[in-house]
Parts: sequence; C-alpha cells; structure tokens
Amino acid sequence: MQAPAVPNCEAERLRSLEQLDILDTDHEEVFDRITRIAAAITGVPVALISLVDSDRQWFKARTGLDAQQTSREVSFCGHAVLGTEPFVVRDARVDPRFSDNPIVVGDPRVVFYFGVPLALAGDFRVGTLCVIDHQPRELTTIQQEALVDLGKIVVRELELRRTALTDPLTGASNRRMLVAMGKREMARTRRSGVPMAVVTLDLDHFKQINDSGGHDAGDRVLQAVVKACDDGLRASDMLFRQGGDEFTVLMVDVSLEHALVVAERLRAALAALVVDTSRGPFQVTASVGVAGFGGGDESLDEVLARADASLYAAKSRGRNCVHVAPSG
Repeated sequence: MQAPAVPNCEAERLRSLEQLDILDTDHEEVFDRITRIAAAITGVPVALISLVDSDRQWFKARTGLDAQQTSREVSFCGHAVLGTEPFVVRDARVDPRFSDNPIVVGDPRVVFYFGVPLALAGDFRVGTLCVIDHQPRELTTIQQEALVDLGKIVVRELELRRTALTDPLTGASNRRMLVAMGKREMARTRRSGVPMAVVTLDLDHFKQINDSGGHDAGDRVLQAVVKACDDGLRASDMLFRQGGDEFTVLMVDVSLEHALVVAERLRAALAALVVDTSRGPFQVTASVGVAGFGGGDESLDEVLARADASLYAAKSRGRNCVHVAPSG
C-alpha cells in the first residue's frame, strides 16, 4: 500500500483547515445535499465531503457510508489533495498503490474513486468532494464536469464559513474563532500534556493615531500590525483580532519560556514598524501579556483573563514591554 505523501505546505494547509472551525461539527443540510446530488448524478453508492486532517480524513457529509472518519494513511483523499486536478482510480484492486489497502480489500471496499480537490484561498487543498463505487466504472465528461462544479459550491460554502470567522479589515481571525480554537487546543493540551500559551497585545495610545491621522490611517496601522505579527509567527500559531486595537496569539506545543521569546520578538517588530499613510508616517508600540497553560481545570476565559492582567501590568510599567502572568 502506498500511503499519501505530505504536501510541502502542510502546516499552512492544516492552519487553513483549522480556521474553518468545521472538524467534528454536526451535519449541515447544505453539505449533505451536495453529496446526495453527487451520488445521484453519477449513480454511485457513496459520495463524501472529506476533510484531510493531520492524521485522519473526516467526513463532513456522507451518503452511503456509516463511518465518520478513517486514518489518513489509508485514505484516497490524502492522495487527491496533493494535486489540483480530479484524482481518479478506476479499479483500485489492480492499482499497485491501493490493491492491498485495507479499505479496498475490506469494508467499505473502495474500487472506483473520483475526488475533486477542495482548494481554499492560497490554493490550500483541505479535502475533497469524492464519489466511490464497489466496482470499476467510468464517468462521462458531463458527470465529471458536474462533480467539479459541485466541488466549487463546497469551496464557496467553506469560504463563506471562514469569512464569518475573519476580521474583514485585517484578515486576522475574529474573537468567535478564538473561542472555538482556544477551547479545542486547551482540550488537546489536557489530553496530551503538551503546553500552549496565549499572547495578548494591545497597541499603546492607538487613539492618538485615529485622532491625528483619521480612521484611514488607523486602519492602515492595524493592517500593518497584523502583517508584522504574521511575519514573526510560526505557521501553527494563530493570530486573532479581539476588537479595536487588541490582538491575541494562540501558540500550541510551546513552553512558556519560548512564548516569552516570541512575545518579545513581536514587541520589538512593532516598535520598529513605520507605517506610511496619506497623513504621513506613523509608528506604534504595543504592551504585551503572556499566559501559559499546561493542563488543569482552568477555563479559556480564565486563561485569557490572566493574559489580560499581565498585559495591563505591562502598561502600568510604562508600556512597550512584555509581562508574564503567574501560573493559573
């Protein structure tokens, strides 16, 4: 069996998938309807909307299949997301890549597979719309084109979902997304013991920029701040705009000591930032609070409160500095 390779942009691809906040969610009729249509127009028994996670493929919608997920190692969709065109296997039983695959020789007995990659903005292919049969078959050109069109509808629905979780001005994820991802990552930390950290930034005297340069200048500064933060973060780190001029970074698999290093790097990058606007150049600094989480019974609100308290401690110490919260 040939397991699917890992894309070169895997960290960014997984981040794009996480930003949808869709894994392990309930059925949604808009997606269920698409798999029913896909099965009907091709005459196959199985149609799926499959999302390829780090170690599994999880089915957001499924027609003709009881399983909710399989391992990524045995998935056909893991192969499909490696390319931009539909991935076709006409008879897996005689294909050396799949002939001894457990889901070919055993249930659900995949023989024919046609998968349309679902590419979000940035060409990050997070999954597929696929159809499966238990016997070899060929799809007509019209059927193939119809599946590609249905795949575009799935992508549109996913992009709309992401838009609802994104700050329209800066492109950073919003507070709703912070709550969803924060709770998920805290649960993962409790299970695995791998620590995480929250870094909260508040721009110093930002109101003065709006007052002297107008809101257009303020908007340019906020956009520049997000870009500078993104440039200084790992692909696995997640930046959120909580509102106004306050931002939060969620860092997973990171010690408190390393989070402090990153926080200081972000502070220095913002202090060196000069933003050109129609009202002239503006500079900005930030006060930064850091809180770690290694497990336990703390809620997300409590961890965020510790980060906020350390941020205000940084402000009270003269601003443009980093303060670390005591353990919860």
